[in-house]
Formats: sequence, C-alpha cells, structure tokens
Amino acid sequence: MRQVNIGMIGGGTVGSGVFHAWQSNGALMSSRLGVKIHFQKVAVKAFDEPRPYPIPQALMTTDWQSVVNDPAVQVIIELVGGTTIAKTMALAALKLGKPVITANKALLSAHGEELFNAAREYNSNLYYEASVAGGIPIIKTMREAFVGNRFTHIYGIVNGTCNYILTRMKLEGAEFADVLADAQRLGYAEAEPSLDIDGFDSEHKIGILASLAHGFWVNPKDIYVEGIRHISKLDMQFAGQLGYTIKLLGIVKKVANGGASKSRNGARVQVSVYPTLVPNSHVLASVNHVFNAVFVRGDIVGDTLFYGRGAGKDATASAVLSDVADAALDLKHGSKSRVPPFVPHEVAGAVAPIGETISRYYVRFSVADKPGVLATIATILAASKIGISSVIQPEGHEGESIPLILMIHDAPNAAMQKALARIARLPVVKAPPVMIRVENFE
Repeated sequence: MRQVNIGMIGGGTVGSGVFHAWQSNGALMSSRLGVKIHFQKVAVKAFDEPRPYPIPQALMTTDWQSVVNDPAVQVIIELVGGTTIAKTMALAALKLGKPVITANKALLSAHGEELFNAAREYNSNLYYEASVAGGIPIIKTMREAFVGNRFTHIYGIVNGTCNYILTRMKLEGAEFADVLADAQRLGYAEAEPSLDIDGFDSEHKIGILASLAHGFWVNPKDIYVEGIRHISKLDMQFAGQLGYTIKLLGIVKKVANGGASKSRNGARVQVSVYPTLVPNSHVLASVNHVFNAVFVRGDIVGDTLFYGRGAGKDATASAVLSDVADAALDLKHGSKSRVPPFVPHEVAGAVAPIGETISRYYVRFSVADKPGVLATIATILAASKIGISSVIQPEGHEGESIPLILMIHDAPNAAMQKALARIARLPVVKAPPVMIRVENFE
C-alpha cells in the first residue's frame, strides 16, 4: 500500500485535534483510500504548549521550515492562523510543489487569489474544506457535487458565537451585553470578541463561498459587513411578534438588472454580512446555539441545506482529514486535482455595492410620545418612494421616548439610509434608528 507523508504546522488545539483524529481513524482512512496516511513531522510553537491531545515528542519540532523542506514530506497542513507567517509557510510549500491544506479563512480571504495562482504556477494544489463552517462539507459539495449548477442564492449562519448569542437573546429575553459576557465566561466568545460579533469572521467565510460560487475572487473590501452589537431584546421581542427570528447571515445572491457597477456580462452579485429577520417558517430560523448552517440554491438542484458544527477541534479535524484524503488520492493517481478548487467562469464579475441592493426592512425608532410623529416619519419615507407595510406602536412604554416599529416594503438600501438619516435629525426622534433587513428567500 502506498504511503503519503504529512507535515503539519501548528500543534495547538486544532492541530492536536487533527493528530488525535488521525490516530483514532487513520487505519479506517487507509482501508477506504488504499493509501496509508503517515504523519512525518509536526511544527509547534513550543514543546510544552497546552494542547488537548498529546503529540509524541519525537514528531515535534519548533522549526517550521524543516517540515516544509523535508523531502520525505509530501503534503503540508497549515494550522497556525493569521495572515502573515501563515502566508509565508503556504507559499513556501506551494513553490516546492507540495499540496497545502489549510483551515485558515482569514488567510484565504486576504490572500486567496495569490495562493491559488501560486498553486497553479507550481503545479500544486490548495485544499480548504475546513476554512468555512467547520465540519460541514460545503466546499466539496459546491465544487464537486453541484458542478452542474449555477448558484443563485447562498445564505450562511457561519459564526457560532453570534448564533449562540442571538439564540439566547431570543429564548431568554436577555440583553446582548449580558449574553456576551456569559458566552465569554463559557469560552464561546473571545475576551476580545470583535472578530465574531462585528461580522468579520463571517465576512471571511462568505467571501470564500462567493468566490467559489461565482468564479471571480471577491475582495474583502467589497463585502458589506454589519455585526450584532446593536441588536436588543426589544428587537428580538418585536421580531417574534411579527413572525421572525433574527440571525446573522452571510448572503450571496445574484442582483437583477443593471446599475452603475454592472459588469459587461451582467455577473453582479450581492456579498454581504448583516443581521437579518428570517421568517420563523424558514429552516434557518431553527438553527440555534453554536451550530452553523448553509442554505444553497442552485438553478438545477433547487434548495439545499447543510447543517452541523461550524467550529471546534473535532469538527475542524474532520474537514482537514477530508482534505488529507483528497490530497493523498490525487498523489496516488498522479492528479493535482479532479475538479479544480477555484475556476474563473464569470468574466468581469463584480460585487454590487450595498446601496444598490433591494430588500425589505424592520426599523425601530425611539420617539417622543406626541401626536403626529408617525405621520411625519411616513411623509419623509414617502418622499423617498418608500412604503410602509405595517406598524407596531406598543402600549405599556412610558418615559421621554417610546418604541415605534415599522415594517418597510422593498426599497433600495441607499434610499433607505438617506431617509433614515433625515428622520434621525427630527427633534421627536430620541435615538438613532435601528434598521434590520428582512429576507423572504424568494
């Protein structure tokens, strides 16, 4: 039986999890693949760094270059994180013609185009199943199983921290800050949580899916990102009354018609991350706690949903071993890849600016309890050709201001933002309006 030798860079939580999973199921993989998987060498920060699973001392080194340059090592797994030294490591391996497996979504988001070009130039390959949604096999599914489809819509709950916070806010009627503090105590949120709660982790992942789906590399600077800091228990309460659940969604969907940024062949897509009102009748509304889900609509297959754990050492290890299997089979059969991982096919594609996108909206105002307030706000919206579909003006709120909730018909984002800026300047409006987009999945 042929043997493929693996070199791994990173032996912390994820790296030791991958090694442990291989120890548990390596023989099973070998019997299924007809290839023996062998870990040759593991580069670590320090021999005594804390790790959930042990790695034999004889395999470890603190010199990552000795792993990449070892002629016996045929495949490199990069699990160090970040976008600087990880890029150097990946490029060094690719330039030697060695396939690279990574779980590093930030690296791919920032430098994916360069890395894939290097893989092609040096006749190697880059595998990245673990970079999006942990143990959910969404990359291989989109690249291979759905190779005969054009992707019209992708919606992803791809950050477990945000989903955990929003789930508890809904179920317990708790405020954002209280749940965040509890999530930090339980280890679901980092001490510095901005990467998660401000939407940037989701941005990395949805950008990768958008690039895979539409064949042009999506620059992270073109992705509109909005986090969940401004979501309150009031918003959860009123969303529930209206029949919705609030989720942080990564969204990729084709934009109809033209516009100033229309590309020559019309391949324009919205790529965004923001809190969204999801109808309770939709399956994504029931994805709770730390779980992830990706909803994919293909023009031939129709609607599909992929659900599972999006993070953690075990879910990530499962995805990394999937890539190890692919790399081993490619080496066994002398093929660098069966279906290339990134194929440009929509020439001159473009990301549509958020201002051009159209959606429905939930808006919560904090207003003075005076006659005529609703009429004044409605007049400003009407001047921007924005229609109101429903109004909630709840009783039982006392003080200098009361909540006023409007559901808004389809309107361009730019027009909506302009109208809200005018409304916010009214003396009767006591706080910045809270706007949350509404998705109907049509």
